[in-house]
Order: sequence, then C-alpha cells, then structure tokens
Amino acid sequence: MRTIHLVPLALLAIVCLSPSHSQSASPTNAEAAADAEGSITIFDGKTLQGWEEMPAGKEKAWTVVDGVIHGDGDKGRGYLVYEKKQLADFELKFSYRFPKAKGNSGVNIRAIPDETGKRKFQGYHVDIGHVGIGKQVLGAWDFHTPGRREHACFRGDRLVIDEDDNPTVTKIEGAVTAADINKGDWNSVHVIVRGNHFKFSINGKPASEFTEHLPESKRLESGMIQFQLHDPGMIVQFKDIQFKELLD
Repeated sequence: MRTIHLVPLALLAIVCLSPSHSQSASPTNAEAAADAEGSITIFDGKTLQGWEEMPAGKEKAWTVVDGVIHGDGDKGRGYLVYEKKQLADFELKFSYRFPKAKGNSGVNIRAIPDETGKRKFQGYHVDIGHVGIGKQVLGAWDFHTPGRREHACFRGDRLVIDEDDNPTVTKIEGAVTAADINKGDWNSVHVIVRGNHFKFSINGKPASEFTEHLPESKRLESGMIQFQLHDPGMIVQFKDIQFKELLD
C-alpha cells in the first residue's frame, strides 16, 4: 500500500507566499527605476532606445556591442544624443574606454545647433581622450561657442570668467593626472552642471571646472547631451550611464 503524506496547511501558505513564487515586477524600461538619490539609467545595455545619432549616416556609427555603446569612427564623425533635448542643470555619470591605442571623445553639455555655421553645434564640452593626448584634452573643458571667447580650461584648472569675459585660472589641488587614468580600460566620469558652474571628475578625482559670470544672453542656458565620436580610425565605448536632473 502506498503511503500518502499530508502537507500541513501552514507550510503550504509559507511556500505560496515566499518571494520566489511572487509576481513582483522588475522594470523593463531603463528609465523606469530611479535609485535612492533620484538618478535614472538612460542606457538599457541592449539597445539605443532613447538615443539619436546626429548626423544620421548611411552606416550606423553607434551600436550596442556586448552590452556597451560602441562608437566606430570609420563609420562617421558625429554625436549620440539623449532624447531629452532641453536640459539645464543635472548630474551625469558614465564610464568610458578607448579599446584602441588612440581616441578622442567627450560630451557636449547644453548643446544647441550653431546658427553661425562654424560648427554643427554649440556647447560646453567635457573633453576625454586616450592617455597621452595631453591635458588640453583629457580632463579639460572645451568651449564650442562660436561668437564668444573660447577659453582654455585644461585638466587641473579652475576657471572663472568675469562679466567682461576675462578669465582667471587657478590650480585644483589633488586633480586627476594621466597616471590615474586606466589606459585602454574603463574610467568613470561624474559631471555636475548647476546654473553657471560646471565641473567633472574622473575616477573620483577632480578634472577641471569653470564658473561664468557673463550676461545670461551670452550663456548656454539649456540644450542637449551629446556623446562625441571625433575621429576616423578610433573606437570609443560607453556604459553605466546615469542621469539626475537638478530641479531646485
């Protein structure tokens, strides 16, 4: 005779209500979940949903390869642009690497179309490049601002621009150096943009920053976030892109 074992009702209740059997939903959209500090993930690790290539080429210069954004300079120079195109104050975090020996890239901040025709876009530019490219690029701010003075703000510099467009530069203590950058490997960047103050760090160390006191009519108040693909022959990759809009 076969023995039948009865399971107590209390035990059945525990099994049925356990987390492994629940229908708890995990977010499927990259922007669906914000962390405790209000940051959202704006790259889902699988697609370029929420991003736009500018200019759009015959070949896609920007793709997703092995879970990271992959920019191929041989398929066209240009930008990968976040879908929200009127952004003013925010924090942006991401990781980047140049798998090849050389590369030049960065992120345009508050970018707008350039009506002068000298550039495709105006913007304040977070400059990054391969180790050895020099402090005027790697860790610098660049001013893509035709029609106004384009100041030098190199790695390790703290720049203040007065109301008459005159610069004052001092050095940042403990700034990131080329020795702090992982050559050919991943490096983390943290950009903070608030009002007239702009700064970023690489691998936890300050890179460069500036404050501008120009009349508001001469400033870029809001615009696009654009990841740059600068040169033929180069590869740049991005991942772990986090964004937090600062509304106060």
